[in-house]
Amino acid sequence: MLETGSPAPDLLLEDTDGRTVRLSDHRGGHAVLIYFMRSTTCAICNRHVQDLVRCRDELAADDVQVLVAVPEDRQEAAAWKARRQIPFPVVVGRRDTPHEMIGLSRKVFGSLQQSGSILVDSQGVVRHAHGATMPTGSYDKKGITAAVRGLRSPA
Repeated sequence: MLETGSPAPDLLLEDTDGRTVRLSDHRGGHAVLIYFMRSTTCAICNRHVQDLVRCRDELAADDVQVLVAVPEDRQEAAAWKARRQIPFPVVVGRRDTPHEMIGLSRKVFGSLQQSGSILVDSQGVVRHAHGATMPTGSYDKKGITAAVRGLRSPA
């Protein structure tokens, strides 16, 4: 898992329309919060995404772009996004899952996909990184809020 204060890797992802999304494309612009869902069928992860949707105006006011990363393929991700009316870009990996790219692996005999979040500032530095094996612990809203607040003040 990535560590707070470390440079973010240049993740190469793909959105549900097939466009390339690179984390480095946001450098010099705005911060990026990526929420990594365990799966699109995870009820708890879906509740977490809905909370992000409810907070989207606050996050936008702090110049934070939200991405939702899913381990499924692009077609499944697009269907889920449309069905749930997700206003954020939903991204998948090209080769590995987005989860594997940042160190969120499968645990407990390889059957449980870890989930979590990262917040990367406009300079490409990780300001928040959190992961969990159980989806109930994957959404650290207090940690995300504190990290976003920290973006407002100079380092």
